[in-house]
Amino acid sequence: MKRAFSLLLCAPLLLSACVMEPVPTRPADNLASCGADDLQYLVGRPGVLLDGMRFSQDVRVIQYGMAVTMDYNPTRLNFWLDRRDVIERVTCG
Repeated sequence: MKRAFSLLLCAPLLLSACVMEPVPTRPADNLASCGADDLQYLVGRPGVLLDGMRFSQDVRVIQYGMAVTMDYNPTRLNFWLDRRDVIERVTCG
């Protein structure tokens, strides 16, 4: 009887351990907020191409293995380069 009673007391604790907390997510990557949707044609092109281009908003060129801050700016253009300095992705943030 004591054992059943102690199990009943512990049941809420055991069940509360099964509840999963929602994982916080970043804002959806909206490519239109910074104009990245219009620049997808640059993917696969050499990163040197960016040197001659002008942009009206903040631009961040992220080279392979480079440390990047996690601050999110929906109007900033991000150009991700691979090991060969080829544009791999164009995103906002």
